Amino acid sequence: MSSTNTYTASTDRILAGVALMLGFCITAPLLDVAAKLASDSIPVGQITAARFLVQCVLMAPFVWIMGLSLAVARSQWLALCSRAALLLASTFCFIAAIRVMPLADALAIVFIAPFIVLLVGKFSFSEDVGPRRVGAAMVGFVGVLFVIQPSFAAFGPVALFPLGTAVGFAFYILVTRGLSRRVHPVTLQFHTGLIASLLCFLIILLAQGTEAELLDLVWPKGSTWLWLFGVGFFATLSHMMMTYALSLAPSATLAPLQYLELPVATLLGYLVFSDFPNTLALTGIVIIVGAGLYMIHRERVTARQLITDRAAPPI
Repeated sequence: MSSTNTYTASTDRILAGVALMLGFCITAPLLDVAAKLASDSIPVGQITAARFLVQCVLMAPFVWIMGLSLAVARSQWLALCSRAALLLASTFCFIAAIRVMPLADALAIVFIAPFIVLLVGKFSFSEDVGPRRVGAAMVGFVGVLFVIQPSFAAFGPVALFPLGTAVGFAFYILVTRGLSRRVHPVTLQFHTGLIASLLCFLIILLAQGTEAELLDLVWPKGSTWLWLFGVGFFATLSHMMMTYALSLAPSATLAPLQYLELPVATLLGYLVFSDFPNTLALTGIVIIVGAGLYMIHRERVTARQLITDRAAPPI
């Protein structure tokens, strides 16, 4: 293959990755909209269970069609179960938050997950993280305080639920880093849906009779069935888009695009629920996005410098 054809193929892969990432930014907020609509009559635990059950059912045919093996090494089961439990906890917290909070406010707080990953990597795994990126993470946390303050005043402690989502999702990312190199993405999604579904149903059954409102069982009626299916469908679709986008294009190219999810969520929140962040929350959102984009910029600079240093001839 000529260098021109190689360049064209590489460019096509990157453009396909960008298109899939943009698809993720559009479909992921639709999951949140469906969950918020369902929460009017369905408890959070049941919505969370539906999200993973539908994912499991949707992924099963693809596992079969693609001829993938569901076998997982015994040494990977702990990580696999931890991944499912972390995603389950983060999903539950987020749905509990958006029952009452605007979508954009809750999602903005969740966007501190990359900052948590960075700080955990630096202080727990001794990863090489410079002071500028640490500073950007700290600024991002300040932005979160701007978003939480009005939400806490309006909704009470439920405004802290997105923090639980951010922490759970950050550790979910850390666990996924290791598993994604050894388990096919489709198999990984299927097992995550299956394990999380079983955990959900176990927790819900154990909670019956305890008067835990968020874990009650309610029989869905009418359009609620559609919203419950939508939660699982858009979750599965968006996560697969992101997974395949990362396999086609560099993460440094795709990472800034993820912040487009915030304006999409803001628009949908306004159109469907007439929700819109107030001035203080909008200020916090701008700070979080700015800090995140700066951190991505510094990671690119560091990566380029590392490549240059490795390519330099010895003196």
